[in-house]
Amino acid sequence: MEKATFGAGCFWGVEATFGRIPGVIETTVGYEGGELENPAYKDVCTDQTGHAEVVEVTFDPSKVSFGTLLDTFFSLHDSTQLNRQGPDWGTQYRSAVFFHSPAQEAAARAKIADLTAANLFADPVVTQVVPAQTFWRAEEYHQKYLAKRGVTSCHI
Repeated sequence: MEKATFGAGCFWGVEATFGRIPGVIETTVGYEGGELENPAYKDVCTDQTGHAEVVEVTFDPSKVSFGTLLDTFFSLHDSTQLNRQGPDWGTQYRSAVFFHSPAQEAAARAKIADLTAANLFADPVVTQVVPAQTFWRAEEYHQKYLAKRGVTSCHI
């Protein structure tokens, strides 16, 4: 099993989408990339901790590739919006790939280069590609949030 960690705005819809991919074993929402130890949602929402809302994906690479996960990630959000997705704004909603290996880093950077070369967007891709740091699991009420409410997507 391998891990991949993505920030693509509010983590609820991102988690739900990754959770439906065959080969994804587990999804967990949380916070990564900030300074505060063991942050809570109320802390991250202040936009003062440096954390992004992220989804940590545990996947079986024999059943789903990291490339497929990247394709999904880039289809889920607007990677050209800096520190926002739809009505949600702040650094906690930034677009980021927290890589767990040199291969993941290379794949993420290649994907961004491909998207840029394809001239698909009016604005440049602003997705950060940064090393995975400490993943802080979000509060239990955030885990599988949409599934617990019987919905499959959120407003974005």
